[in-house]
Amino acid sequence: MTRLLPLLSWLALPVYAWQGIGVRLRTRRLLPAEGPVTHTLPGSGAPLRLLVLGDSSAASVGIERTDGGIAAILAGMIRRDTGRPVTWRAAGFNSATAAQLRDFVLPNLAHDDWTHVVLSVGTNDAKNFHPVSRFKRDFGGLLYALKARFPAARIVWSPVIDMTTVPALPPLLARILEIRAQAINAMGTRLCHERGAVPASRLPVEDPTLGFSTDGFHASEAGYRAWAEHLLPLIELPAAEALASASVAEDDGQ
Repeated sequence: MTRLLPLLSWLALPVYAWQGIGVRLRTRRLLPAEGPVTHTLPGSGAPLRLLVLGDSSAASVGIERTDGGIAAILAGMIRRDTGRPVTWRAAGFNSATAAQLRDFVLPNLAHDDWTHVVLSVGTNDAKNFHPVSRFKRDFGGLLYALKARFPAARIVWSPVIDMTTVPALPPLLARILEIRAQAINAMGTRLCHERGAVPASRLPVEDPTLGFSTDGFHASEAGYRAWAEHLLPLIELPAAEALASASVAEDDGQ
């Protein structure tokens, strides 16, 4: 039955289109945050280099300044815990899908020696009703490209959050998108295990009134901080331990 749900969700496509248009008309489109997209935090010892690659969340959409986004916050936490210098780069783009990151963004990034890569991708693939087979090809290709370009980097993927917790979405639309998100997440987790990346568990949304921005879809500063805290253990663990931790979380149904 689990495998049939994504197929059955296509029957709800007219409802998705109707309610989706309504949400788009009611919601103000927010711009990426202002401020630097790369910065270096001083420290001592071997430097760490963090690339946050992905969609509008990687671009800190929903807040005013990039220093409150996930890249800057996560870099600050790493520097706090390790004392080492950390350079961060946020490469985020509104509405980006896995294929667009693979084909247009990654080839045009400077060939810097990133030690850590955080991926924020999958939400737009789910929202755009991309079939799971397409996401397998697109996201799988993105992982291959990242491993080839940054072979020593620890790659961490943050799956799509529970769409029923998103305040901007009407309940029926949220349930339809949640079916798509679950299918995307299952395939993404499988691909990460197969291709040397670390899949995180889903970010828990404990208080939507605090965790989301004014548009009810993107994260607030509190949301980005909670997200960074959620990913930090996977960033700092050795790769083998991180993979084991993610496997345990998946087995526990998180």
